[in-house]
Amino acid sequence: MKLNEIRDNPGARKSRMRVGRGIGSGKGKTGGRGQKGQKSRSGVSIAGFEGGQMPLHMRLPKRGFNNPFGKDFAEVNLGMVQKFIDAGKLDASGTIDHDALKAIGLAKGGKDGVRLLGKGELTSKVTFKVAGASKGAIAAVEKTGGKVELPEAQPSEHEKKTARREVNKTAKAAKTAK
Repeated sequence: MKLNEIRDNPGARKSRMRVGRGIGSGKGKTGGRGQKGQKSRSGVSIAGFEGGQMPLHMRLPKRGFNNPFGKDFAEVNLGMVQKFIDAGKLDASGTIDHDALKAIGLAKGGKDGVRLLGKGELTSKVTFKVAGASKGAIAAVEKTGGKVELPEAQPSEHEKKTARREVNKTAKAAKTAK
């Protein structure tokens, strides 16, 4: 074999069908679009249009609520953490955080961090540094002698506004008392 004889396997790369290139190509003249009408023209946007009838996506009832401010946590169960420790894929001596869980493929997604859940049995003494944990998970970790480090709770916007309002009220009262 020579370098100039290297080829892809047959069928590995399929070139796209070029339309509108003569009657002999099989896709000439109208380019597979049929004749006339809106769909034969460019710039068609009629996906979901049902000819004046109420479209299906508008007829179906909408259910539930999609919270735009909801957090995205990767949920990790204690049983799975113990399984990975037993397999030797996770080091129990150090602190287990989002990066460590992501590296072994236990925490998928979770752009806002990891939330620890109490499903399963934990037997190793482990220190976790996570964004959130259930009460059962914290109790199970502390029972084995480990600990769960959670970030400091930030005050909500409502609490910040209320505190600001109180400060302004006291400042105004002090100013009028002078």
